[in-house]
Amino acid sequence: MSAPLLHGCVLGAGPTGALAALALADAGWHVSLRDPLPAEQLVERSRAYAFTHSSRELLQRLGLWDDLAAVLVPFRQLQLRDFGSGEGCQFETEDLGLPRATANAVGWIAQHRPLMEALLVRLEAHPAVRLQLGPDPAGESRVGPEPAADLVVAADGPASPSRTALAIGQWQLAYRQSCLTAQVQLRGGKDDEAWELLRPEGPFAVLPLGDGRVQVVWSAPASRCRQLERLPATAFLDHLAAVLPDRLQPDVLLDHPRSFPVALQLARRLHRGRTLLVGESAHRCHPVGGQGLNLCWRDVAVLHGLAGRVARGQLAPDRIGAAYSWRRWPDLLLTLLVTDLLVRLFSNRHPLVVPLRRLALAALARWAPLRRLLLTAMTFGPCRGRTASPQ
Repeated sequence: MSAPLLHGCVLGAGPTGALAALALADAGWHVSLRDPLPAEQLVERSRAYAFTHSSRELLQRLGLWDDLAAVLVPFRQLQLRDFGSGEGCQFETEDLGLPRATANAVGWIAQHRPLMEALLVRLEAHPAVRLQLGPDPAGESRVGPEPAADLVVAADGPASPSRTALAIGQWQLAYRQSCLTAQVQLRGGKDDEAWELLRPEGPFAVLPLGDGRVQVVWSAPASRCRQLERLPATAFLDHLAAVLPDRLQPDVLLDHPRSFPVALQLARRLHRGRTLLVGESAHRCHPVGGQGLNLCWRDVAVLHGLAGRVARGQLAPDRIGAAYSWRRWPDLLLTLLVTDLLVRLFSNRHPLVVPLRRLALAALARWAPLRRLLLTAMTFGPCRGRTASPQ
């Protein structure tokens, strides 16, 4: 007797929704991926993402790593600098504690367009995936789920219409900071080196894109971000040069700086009925440490394992929501707590806090086991064993 055909519907075709559709298909489900935006608009976004080894492991399980590796820029060093205390340390591949053949990078950077183009190519080629992107000529909605779906995966962003329709509330904390992103041609940097600069006005990341190009992720008070966004290119580069380490010199602004508000958000529940909240429909955190997309893709890793168990008859379809929530809550709560504490601790000029930061960073610089502990938590999440894909 053949197993019943399982049908999943994924709402939202951004990086997380696209990967969730491929994960369900890999687990043996038939999948519809729906988004009101056409493919050409889905790929149009000027931003970059940091990937850790937790995302690499998922991509390898899905057979996507070799395809996506071509659009990823590896970095083998991560420079951490606290401008308030004057201390810093350097993380290298040896601090991961992984086998040498695996630990060939601390992490990777990918730009949105090539990443989405590669994911869409795989989706279009997969026989178990049906893409429903853009306005439908027959007037069919691309927002709600299909009535016949056994599972609905809501990956429709922080303003999730699915979460609203399900009357799922959320906890929310708006930071006083905003975040500004821009791509810049840089002198003095290395193509395999990323930076996390902890400044009193907010964290500042420099992400390598190859050939001397970087994306800066600049956290600062909202008024300052708006001011920077309006500056002419030469004035913006002057302001940028003033906050970068001395050996990094910006030469050319490659796109128009864009700022956006930063908030901590967490849905009060991760499922209702047959619908799961995945990615930013369920949670958002401050971009410090590059945790955002990796946290979203750890959602997908758990979804992938549970969907496989359902397909093998080891888990009833109506139990997937409770199992998903039980596995995801610890990682989400701890990651959001850690990123929030980092922002509060390193954006704080209190005279008692700065010496503590100096001691902590000096210990990191001198003690390899402590670097390994911190980098492992930031790479795989604070609950690696509990959030690994259940097989």
